[in-house]
Amino acid sequence: MNQILAVALGGSFGAVIRFLVSSGIYQWLGRGFPYGTLVVNVIGSFMLGLLTESLMQQRLTITFEYRAAILIGFIGAFTTFSTFSLETFYLIEQGNLTKAALNIFTSVTACIFAIWIGLLCGRGLFYYSDGVIQWSGGMIPYALMTINAIGAFLISIIATILLHKVALAVEYRVVLTVVMVGIFLTLSGLYLLLFLVEHGFSFDAHLNLMLGTFVGNSLICISVIWMGLLVGRQI
Repeated sequence: MNQILAVALGGSFGAVIRFLVSSGIYQWLGRGFPYGTLVVNVIGSFMLGLLTESLMQQRLTITFEYRAAILIGFIGAFTTFSTFSLETFYLIEQGNLTKAALNIFTSVTACIFAIWIGLLCGRGLFYYSDGVIQWSGGMIPYALMTINAIGAFLISIIATILLHKVALAVEYRVVLTVVMVGIFLTLSGLYLLLFLVEHGFSFDAHLNLMLGTFVGNSLICISVIWMGLLVGRQI
């Protein structure tokens, strides 16, 4: 039951974010081509490759519920093959055979390429010392913190584009931004703390390490989010 609830929770967030992203992209670029579906599928494929390598292939024993919420729930709901198929069929039905073929070729090749890049990034991050800097009495999981920074950068760019392209009142934009940043910082920090706990560290004996890791991750992600906001405004 816990696994089902985890997938449902992750899926609800993924579906909402996909709707916002694809709607924003369509308002920005129009509906002459399935840009929105293409963008969410490519981004989702990259993140799936990156997170699969870090969560599964590197044998991190983070609880199955947490992995299921991220990989199956969130990314599974964020990406969509059925919408890609429907939009392609509509293009064929309307006689836009060139656009239909281009959508099939671009979507398949771009998503496979994104998965490959994500896997390479994940393997590269864990290549040296299994992704951690370790000393007597402590460690820094730099690979996981880098993955969090990459996620923060992508989220901030997407959020900036959406907030400027989707017609929302100012107060809703502020609330949406605060909620997204807060959720990301909380989940990414929890991710790191679970990793440390699984490697024998505890809040009682290693409180400074735990707090330092959480605060350090938050500061890095906030800095990267600020950079992403600047980049997003230029797009």
